Amino acid sequence: MARVANYSILFYGGAEGFQKNRAQIQLSDESGNTIALLRFYDPNAVIESDFVDGDIIRMHLPACMLQTVIDVLRNEKPINVYYIKGRGFLGTTNEPVGESECMS
Repeated sequence: MARVANYSILFYGGAEGFQKNRAQIQLSDESGNTIALLRFYDPNAVIESDFVDGDIIRMHLPACMLQTVIDVLRNEKPINVYYIKGRGFLGTTNEPVGESECMS
């Protein structure tokens, strides 16, 4: 399981996007190493299976999940990414119920 320290977002224009993708989020660890690429597909597109390429997890998601993933990356921590049984996973660790996100 790798801890996500940074992310960057790339949006693809044009009628077909890039390699049938509309956007990509690159996740990096504290050393700046890419640990995962999340690619987002148009509705009704055939979505590739997740896989690992070297040390990089490649997750494939529908475009409707893009805003939710961005929201989690902006507002939650710590965030981890891992790959098990042919699937990529992105999520938080245990957090207390009712944890406040604002600084007082």
